Amino acid sequence: MKEAPASPTRVILGIDDLRPLPRATRIARTSHEGIRLLEEHRNCVIDELWLDHDLGGDDTIMPVVTLLEEAAFNGQPFRIGAVLVHSANPIGAETVVRSLTRWNYRVRRAMAPYSGDGS
Repeated sequence: MKEAPASPTRVILGIDDLRPLPRATRIARTSHEGIRLLEEHRNCVIDELWLDHDLGGDDTIMPVVTLLEEAAFNGQPFRIGAVLVHSANPIGAETVVRSLTRWNYRVRRAMAPYSGDGS
């Protein structure tokens, strides 16, 4: 009897300083870690990328957004099925959505799972 081929593992990345993001296969807690995480997945298809705007202290998601924009500008955008922005900061979230939509990434606002600690 022949076995069914194994289904490919979905790649779901999250960049958020507090939320657990239970669907994510990998999570970065700072923009620096987020950039490193994306660079590790540069040649992969990323099914979902979850982004929080405010990452604690003065850190924000904007260095990650810049990386994504520069890749698209250079004709080599990251292959991402959906970018989901789940920030509680409405102005920051809208900035991310506008910036990435301009470069043809599929972006939308989303609700991240509640972590139970008020974040």
